[in-house]
Amino acid sequence: MTDSGNTTPLAPEPDEHDAPVRSEHGLIGKIVFVLGVGISLLHLYFNILTVLPSLWQNALHFAGFGLMCALLFPSLRQTGGRRDRVVLAVDAIFGVVVAGAAIFLISHEDAIYARGVHLVTSEWIAGGLLILGAIEFTRRTTGWIIPVLIVLALTYVGWWGEHISGVFRFAGLSPETILFRSIFGDDGLFGNIALISSTFVFMFILFGAFLLRSGAGDFVIDLARAVAGRTVGGPGLVAVFASALTGTISGSAVANTASTGVITIPLMKKAGFPPRFAAAVEAAASTGGQLMPPIMGAGAFVMASYTQIPYTTIIAVSVIPAILYFASVAFFVRLEAKRSNVQQMDAGTLRPMEVIRRGGLPFLLPVTVLIVLLVLGFTPTYAAGISIVAVIVSSWLTPKRMGPRAIVEALALGARNMVMTGVLLCAIGLVVNVIATAGVGNTFSLMITQWAGSSLIVAIVLIGLASLVLGMGLPVTASYIVLGTLSAPALYNLIADAQVIDAIARGVLSDEAKAVLMLVAPDQIAALGHAMSVDAATAIFNLVPVDLADALRTSVLDAHATTFALLSAHMIIFWLSQDSNVTPPVCLTAFTAAAIARTPPMATGLEAWKVAKGLYVVPLLFAYTPLLGGSWGEIAEFGVFALIGLYAFSAGLQGYLEHRLGWALRAVLIGVAILLLWPLPIWVHGVGVAAFAALFVFSRRQGAGPSTVAPA
Repeated sequence: MTDSGNTTPLAPEPDEHDAPVRSEHGLIGKIVFVLGVGISLLHLYFNILTVLPSLWQNALHFAGFGLMCALLFPSLRQTGGRRDRVVLAVDAIFGVVVAGAAIFLISHEDAIYARGVHLVTSEWIAGGLLILGAIEFTRRTTGWIIPVLIVLALTYVGWWGEHISGVFRFAGLSPETILFRSIFGDDGLFGNIALISSTFVFMFILFGAFLLRSGAGDFVIDLARAVAGRTVGGPGLVAVFASALTGTISGSAVANTASTGVITIPLMKKAGFPPRFAAAVEAAASTGGQLMPPIMGAGAFVMASYTQIPYTTIIAVSVIPAILYFASVAFFVRLEAKRSNVQQMDAGTLRPMEVIRRGGLPFLLPVTVLIVLLVLGFTPTYAAGISIVAVIVSSWLTPKRMGPRAIVEALALGARNMVMTGVLLCAIGLVVNVIATAGVGNTFSLMITQWAGSSLIVAIVLIGLASLVLGMGLPVTASYIVLGTLSAPALYNLIADAQVIDAIARGVLSDEAKAVLMLVAPDQIAALGHAMSVDAATAIFNLVPVDLADALRTSVLDAHATTFALLSAHMIIFWLSQDSNVTPPVCLTAFTAAAIARTPPMATGLEAWKVAKGLYVVPLLFAYTPLLGGSWGEIAEFGVFALIGLYAFSAGLQGYLEHRLGWALRAVLIGVAILLLWPLPIWVHGVGVAAFAALFVFSRRQGAGPSTVAPA
């Protein structure tokens, strides 16, 4: 069996924070390769063939990727001299010691409990090495922010928390309790987040590695060119389409930018797009790859674990919002193409069916198998495992057959691409464990509610600002985990409360709800159960004390409404956590695209921030419309109107529709966009559509003719 014709490069994806990586040539490359294959096989074994205790599984997960991290990411900057060999030897020893400490400590779990949760000297040493290793590995891969957060969190519950005043004062824990909970706690180093990493996240990253090794990356680019190449702004639409497809197999926005941008950005520049805009489009589109089902980075798996909402439900409701986001980027592309008189691509002889027939099976068949298995109710890990087999089988129906060598290389690539995510998700558990232990999350949520003054939009703005600040130093998954832990309860309460107030205003109340309201507003007994103004309903609701608010929500909202209020809160936070990719001053995806386009990084970041406005608009739809939890008819209605509204919004920001717009028409377009995006009666949306159509026809009559086709 051979890998005939398969020349797909196996360079690992760049890490989110562009950490320095050792050269993987020579002996170190062979060791990392063999170690990666072994780690992937181990994960396949305990995810598909057997069931290990979660602590053992997570300890082996951290040990393997900690050792790979020690070998791949140097502790000191490389100089090219003899010092590098000494540093490599020290790093290798450190990696082996930390991996050994993880296995040693978990093997002593029963002995620790038998002694009444008391640690002996060897366990103290092993635990200290584990925490030191987690801090050091995250420093090497993601920078200083997460290590500083870990140190601040651990010292908060052990030392300085008792010396501060106010709501965040914490009496403090003994060092032994801190160490034990940090390792063995449900939210600790080997806790729930590590379990997500060792199961769902790893299996899907491995699935993506097999797709890449089978040649799916080339297929994505070719299909995008065949489908979108001949339209107005074709090269830009190719970038949007290719990034959307790549997002289904990639968990990294930076990797998405690097892999598709080297092709799409030169195409856009050659067609006539301004270089800065070309880089911004690629950055914005690649950021959307984190929002595209079925993988959605690691966020969907974390969300499923936090909310206990099925993973299949999360990815099902994410399809329409992802389409809306990519459509918003495509609208910017078309508008800029018209303004800059961009030439259409000559796609040559490429035809979609020909591209699919030539190399589409290794991409389309496994993704189809994955989606079908998830819909049928199989676990994500099992579905990913079967889909990996489907990649191998389907490749034999094409010239690029995956033989033993390609399979082994895909196993090594999957482990290599997981290193940063693996150590990050384990280490961030140390922070989450402190948040849960000290009750910081509940306190912070109450503060958000107080600052927002019961205003949902203010709360969303506050969370958006917090996500931007956190995103300057944290990868988006870590940013979502921290923000979700701190602010999701407050956001859920505000979304649920809006529905409760609506029920009070409409007079649709159960007997239990009326009983609760009678306790706090006995003078309103006659009004309860009858329609009233929203202001009056809000005044009654504001009388409900905090300890009765949950009872009122439970009595008013059914299980479906409660589930989707919770999902809406987490989806808002998840989407807002992506903004650090494209928002200055630290926007790594935009900086990566700027390096390819050779444009000023900060100016490119500002342009990407404008093009990616869907990241801010769509979460508002989660909060104020039934886009996530409504019926199919409601979702279709709001989806269509939102699509037109996003076009109007993009045109207003861009200052161009079918011709250049003055400030007055731009303001009118923004107003039309609000009419279409806000949850208003359908006749108002109809007025908005009519107004947009009239503006479009007027602008078309004022504008120039269609673009010309570029020569081959």
